[in-house]
Amino acid sequence: MPSDFGHLLPDLITAADEAGAVIMALYGKVDARQKEDRSPVTAADEAAEAVILEHLARLAPDIPVVAEEQSSQGIAPESVGDRFWLVDPLDGTKEFLSKNGEFTVNIALIEHGVPTVSVVGAPAMGTLYVSDGTTAQRRRDGEGLEVIQARTQPAEGVTAAVSRSHRDEATNTFLQGLTVAGEKVGGSSLKFCLVAQGEADVYPRFGRTMEWDTAAGHGVLRAAGGSVRRVEGTELVYGKPGFENPSFIAWGKDA
Repeated sequence: MPSDFGHLLPDLITAADEAGAVIMALYGKVDARQKEDRSPVTAADEAAEAVILEHLARLAPDIPVVAEEQSSQGIAPESVGDRFWLVDPLDGTKEFLSKNGEFTVNIALIEHGVPTVSVVGAPAMGTLYVSDGTTAQRRRDGEGLEVIQARTQPAEGVTAAVSRSHRDEATNTFLQGLTVAGEKVGGSSLKFCLVAQGEADVYPRFGRTMEWDTAAGHGVLRAAGGSVRRVEGTELVYGKPGFENPSFIAWGKDA
């Protein structure tokens, strides 16, 4: 889905880079508190979100923003309409606290339920993934952007991207129904990006996630030729009541 806002991508990359720098300045130096939903939050989450919100207010002041930390405090737009931002300033707080590097900065524009312009930054890994709505690209170690594409499923079986922190019995049961040639374990929205860059073919996620957890990774994967579907097979869309996702399966090409 082409977007009229693709020209904002360089500014969104800057926002993600600046948020990533704030996070890295606090990496290994802050402790977590528990939010009301019992999930962890740190000063890095809050500082990174403030950076991103400042950029979005300047770049697109008329587009509503649904951001994780604001939402956890009961601050959310009364109505988002057909176009809004989803922001997770530090996806993978558990990975951040365990210092394994597998956490991301997620920014995505939703248009008519679909993630279009998207950025997934992984500051500890020196990697960034983006979509302008039609093409997915990756930046590694500060070099230029390169186009990435999801791959056709190999004949010998799929490689599954599985969660480091949230693997459950439903995931194991689902994978038993596939011919699995290998697994890649990862945290945060990086699992979408593993599929988008052709290093994995499927990422199943059962259980509760929020839209800001998935939108940016979904946008990158979608532009790379993959898809994200509910368990019954329909496309995962955004702007749902409470911004809560059902279980879903992210696929590469030809799924």
